[in-house]
Amino acid sequence: MRIYKNLTDAVVSILQKIREENRYADKAIEYILKENPKWGARDRRFVAETTYDMVRQYRLLNELSENSDNRYRMLGVYFLLKGYELPAWSEFAEVDKKHIQQKIQDLQNKRAVFQSIPDWLDDLGYAELEHRWNKELEALNTPASVVLRANTLKISTKQLQQQLLQAGIETHLLQYDALLLKERKNVFASPLFKQGLFEIQDASSQQVAPFLKPNKNQFIIDACAGAGGKALHIAALTQNKSKVLALDVEEKKLTELHRRAVRAGAKIESRLIASNTVKQLNQTADRLLLDVPCSGLGVLKRNPDAKWKLSLERIEDLKKIQQHILQEYSGMLKVGGLMVYATCSILPGENQKQVQHFLEKNTNFSYLEDKAIYPSQGFDGFYMCLMQRNG
Repeated sequence: MRIYKNLTDAVVSILQKIREENRYADKAIEYILKENPKWGARDRRFVAETTYDMVRQYRLLNELSENSDNRYRMLGVYFLLKGYELPAWSEFAEVDKKHIQQKIQDLQNKRAVFQSIPDWLDDLGYAELEHRWNKELEALNTPASVVLRANTLKISTKQLQQQLLQAGIETHLLQYDALLLKERKNVFASPLFKQGLFEIQDASSQQVAPFLKPNKNQFIIDACAGAGGKALHIAALTQNKSKVLALDVEEKKLTELHRRAVRAGAKIESRLIASNTVKQLNQTADRLLLDVPCSGLGVLKRNPDAKWKLSLERIEDLKKIQQHILQEYSGMLKVGGLMVYATCSILPGENQKQVQHFLEKNTNFSYLEDKAIYPSQGFDGFYMCLMQRNG
């Protein structure tokens, strides 16, 4: 594969923004791509995929580069790992292929370095997921697939698949309304997306809304709605025949939710959470979704820089927030209503143990079923637990 200097310069620039300016990878990549509108699809894909791969493998690349501050040296190591021939540039003069190959062999037994995660995270993951930690780490270090959800308010999944194919976008049906792209493409530019015929939503995430068992003519609250992916799915599942209320603490996320709902033709009411919101909605919901803030360890495939921004202290803080939401927001559910607690984490400490603690303190709720989805199964890691209020 031929390597172009302007594209490698862009990757180096993005890495500097991520590591030295603490930018999020997606935002740093987006900025560079906007600065270079004349690049073709192949160039844009090279820059984005190379950057994400390097962020994903940052600790290993840094070790192989002898902890050098020279980003070009790290980039040269990355190209060697990919099997590329290095161009005869002065920036790659210090990159020794045989030395790199020997170091890789030496590091294979150092899991945290070889899998490029912080030591504390390796210790925590092994402690909580001992028998499956190795395979989950390997899975999390692979690029995320692109999965679409057909918006059944406007089109059937089969019809969408046919229209996508006519537009040159091949997909494979997974489950529910999920379509897996056979080849990564910029689907945001598709007229079908602009018409609101589909959303981009991972296959695991698409299992949460059906798990809530939403029905028509119900009052359904998505209490941690964010930008509304699951609220949109609930509206589609009930064919706009239920009242869906999306709550969040961030106004900008609700603004994005409104924009998406208009495009999708979804009837969703949104409300910013205030100090009296939960009290006002006491025992009103037939269904309640609590997709709580979490470590995001199940979605490192698509957010690889998150592992460098996390800390053990942050995860402990998140656990307190999760339990607070469970204890307080559950009051919005009617007697006989169903509630789903969900995270995109794979740690039992954020999942099963949180549910157990909640149920011990709230004997008027009962456990019905739960589901843990792991990255090694092919898509994002998720956890969801269905509970019922009995009194």
